[in-house]
Amino acid sequence: MQELDPTILNKANSWLQGNYDAETKAKVQQMIDTNAYAELTDSFYRDLEFGTGGLRGIMGPGSNRINKYTIGAATQGLANFLKKTYPNEKISVAIAHDSRNNSDLFAKITADVFSANGIHVYFFSALRPTPELSYAVRKLGCKSGVMLTASHNPKEYNGYKAYGADGGQFVSPHDKAVMDEVAAISSIDAVKFDRIPENVELIGEEIDKEYLEKITALSVSPEAIKRQKDLSIVFSPIHGTGITLVPPALKSFGFENVNVVEEQATPDGNFPTVIYPNPEEKEALTLALKKAAEIDADLVLATDPDADRVGVAVKNTNNEFVLLNGNQTGSLLINYLLTAWEEKGKLTGKEYIVKTIVTSNLIEAIATAKKVKFYNTLTGFKYIGELMTKFEGKQTFIGGGEESYGYLIGELVRDKDAVVSSAFIAEMTAYYKDKGSSLFEAMIDMYIRYGFYKEKLISITKKGKTGAEEIKAMMETFRTNPPATLGGSKVITVKDYERRIETDLTSNTTSAIELPVSDVLQFITADGSIISARPSGTEPKIKFYCSVNGKLAGKDAYQQTDSELDAKIDAIIKDLGV
Repeated sequence: MQELDPTILNKANSWLQGNYDAETKAKVQQMIDTNAYAELTDSFYRDLEFGTGGLRGIMGPGSNRINKYTIGAATQGLANFLKKTYPNEKISVAIAHDSRNNSDLFAKITADVFSANGIHVYFFSALRPTPELSYAVRKLGCKSGVMLTASHNPKEYNGYKAYGADGGQFVSPHDKAVMDEVAAISSIDAVKFDRIPENVELIGEEIDKEYLEKITALSVSPEAIKRQKDLSIVFSPIHGTGITLVPPALKSFGFENVNVVEEQATPDGNFPTVIYPNPEEKEALTLALKKAAEIDADLVLATDPDADRVGVAVKNTNNEFVLLNGNQTGSLLINYLLTAWEEKGKLTGKEYIVKTIVTSNLIEAIATAKKVKFYNTLTGFKYIGELMTKFEGKQTFIGGGEESYGYLIGELVRDKDAVVSSAFIAEMTAYYKDKGSSLFEAMIDMYIRYGFYKEKLISITKKGKTGAEEIKAMMETFRTNPPATLGGSKVITVKDYERRIETDLTSNTTSAIELPVSDVLQFITADGSIISARPSGTEPKIKFYCSVNGKLAGKDAYQQTDSELDAKIDAIIKDLGV
């Protein structure tokens, strides 16, 4: 019989003996009585920590689960941090939640704890998208904000995104300081759960109205939209918060033919029509694609539960709907924005765009050609937000994004925003249609001009304590024994972001990486391919990002070149042995 680690049993027993509710204790006792050691271990082997996306995990009893007590402890720790950081100031926070099961309950608990600590709470009266929470933090002058969401994770998950005063998620050194405050809460008795009602103020429609007005003011091609107002758009919120603001945003931009996927229009934390509520997965867009085919739509948009990511489908040259990946959509957006700004004479030399280190270098190529500054950040939109705050008032942020379907246009928020992105993807589609083209044809033209860049993400799931150890071992193997060749091309550069060292293997010289420490490895080959290895900060996964590129001679060469790049990616994956 498998034996349980005594430290895990001790931790479980501390929950049985502590000031926890009877239902929680009964569930813990059941795990012990039924010898559910794997579940017990995963529930108690660690305390949930803030990663690149904050606090996120499976719902249930235990220190490594999302529940009333881990949410309460996180909020008490954040409250303690805020009171120490702003000792003589009035502190306010904003709180919102998505459509997930228990998100509303966890939002209420979060409000209870903040209010009990004498902190004023602006509480969204109903579910709202994550980017609107970021906007509210800035608009209302809050010191912090909390969004209850697990983004696109499966239905068993929930989470807690903590934001700073700039509307962005906490970054170093504040993220560590918050974690330390949370870790310092050794007993649930230290958490103040009793709400002080006068410290909680409901907000909602007034924030919606202003947010939508400011998004609409960002529009660059309103004339094209007027001429293409009947552009046929299919939209699915995939049972999430996107239903609250995406259709109104599209209407505000001037689009009059928006068709919502009714089967997925109602917010529902069970996500009954999909396996995963993730617009990166083709399956999640099945109903939207069906509706698009029925009405011969021009564009398909689908947002994840908290509406910070958006998936896109367009018609190819054979009039078949194809899904764009995050790199393609991000590159198209940047190309459109810089082109439109250029045409309107809005580029002054002070503008910039941002992408993450695992996002397509096509974006970099476009910015360089347009003579617009570009910056790379670590993976995680909080780093893009940090850069935006640093440059606020000095340079103008046009747009940016990351390969995982997250983009931002304009400076209204400090997080990825599927509301403003959906509006601009529609505007971009109208712009090209107005010129007698399509989004797919615009993508091919972009490849001909700047190079055909193709990317593929390999994501390997390793669950639980054992999985975490396996991921750590895989990274160590790649770190100590990097591949000599990948896809038939010699590896000439290795970037180790954990050690912050870049090694040129051709000259055997090293240089410093001017970014914060992060557990990421990058291998760059002689033919310009880039392969990145990175453990996920929010899921039990290790991710490999493969990026290859080549020249596209013309539209007629698209299919052949596409196949050649696919073959190169397949060869790289084979060489990685994952």
